[in-house]
Amino acid sequence: MAADVHPTAIGRGIADQIALACHISPFAGSRRLGSARALWFDLPRTLAQLAAGEISEQVAEMVVSETRHLDGSRRQEVDVQVEEAGIAEMGVKAAAACARRYAYQADPHAYVERGRTERKNRRVGLRAAPDTMSILTGYLPVEQGVACLAALRRHTDGAVAGGDARTRDQIMADTLVERLTGQSGAGDVNVEVQLTMPVQALLDPTDDRVANIPGYGPMPGRLAREIISTSQGRKWWRRLFTGPTGQLVGGDPLRRRFDGWLAQLIMLRDQTCLENGRGVCARGNYVRELPGWRVDTVFSGMSGRPHTVLITTPTGHQYRSRAPRPP
Repeated sequence: MAADVHPTAIGRGIADQIALACHISPFAGSRRLGSARALWFDLPRTLAQLAAGEISEQVAEMVVSETRHLDGSRRQEVDVQVEEAGIAEMGVKAAAACARRYAYQADPHAYVERGRTERKNRRVGLRAAPDTMSILTGYLPVEQGVACLAALRRHTDGAVAGGDARTRDQIMADTLVERLTGQSGAGDVNVEVQLTMPVQALLDPTDDRVANIPGYGPMPGRLAREIISTSQGRKWWRRLFTGPTGQLVGGDPLRRRFDGWLAQLIMLRDQTCLENGRGVCARGNYVRELPGWRVDTVFSGMSGRPHTVLITTPTGHQYRSRAPRPP
């Protein structure tokens, strides 16, 4: 064993170091590392085309993704075939279809089994979009995705035929929200007012300061007031306490353990996955227990500065992680 690390754990923190260096999530760091290894060891022609600027990074990722069920030798065969097929002159969708065709031909059985296994990874995600919008996605088996879209279209056809003044896209979006939440209207969301929005901005219609929505980020105060005032859903108030310079330092109710509301408070403060009480996921904790990793608290959040930690990786690189300042 090297550096007292079990053989199965060697290299486990590399993706996290990539993520820190590139300012991306650990999951995205893992994907970049996996793609780099595949290109270097199994897809040298695709790598050469990428390095020469003949194909985009997105096309190279497609080749990696479509061939992930193949062993090294068969992957190299597909690498040659897609180059000879002229993948450098194709768009992203055509390139993906080309790689998919040759990858299936290389091992049809493994391709089908990969599809069956991938169904276990079905999931739903949400990410922020510009202009106070968000993108809700479902990673679903193809027949389920087609069925969902078809159901929304059938309902939309009926609504349009009945004289609904909304656009087709608006009807489909509203119907999706209503069917998932059980609300009678898409805008009638339940609201918990967590006062990381300054009280003045909540009460004064002329105040232009921003509010903060956990999981999304800043939102203009005027839009936040409209959501609170126009929603027909249930509404709650929860007090959040700040220090003299605005740092979030407490919430109601108080608890001693980092679970329940106090765990949520840390997420509101850090807005990500305390001396004790840093908002990191299980993966982050496991990685930081490996030799060579060190995490030091620079500011506790109680001294007039945001809660700040200093992360030192096994390569000696250092990164500071700060809790965002509340509005």
